Amino acid sequence: MKNRLTVEIYGQQYQLAGKASPGHMRQVASHVDEKMRQIADKHPRLDTTRLAVLSAVNIADDYLRLKQQHDEILHLIEDEEP
Repeated sequence: MKNRLTVEIYGQQYQLAGKASPGHMRQVASHVDEKMRQIADKHPRLDTTRLAVLSAVNIADDYLRLKQQHDEILHLIEDEEP
């Protein structure tokens, strides 16, 4: 079952559809909106496309760093198991 939801990201309305809960989809949209606004505050002359791409790059960087930390923790746990 797909959930459908309208969210606002950086002043634009988007229709999201997915298996995630509406609360999770709102949280994701809010995170993207927040990241775009943080970057826009520092770089007010960026157009929306560049702002979106820089936000995506920042979010991907955060994700990859967390994934690497997660993988390192799993590796440490596996090394300690008898």
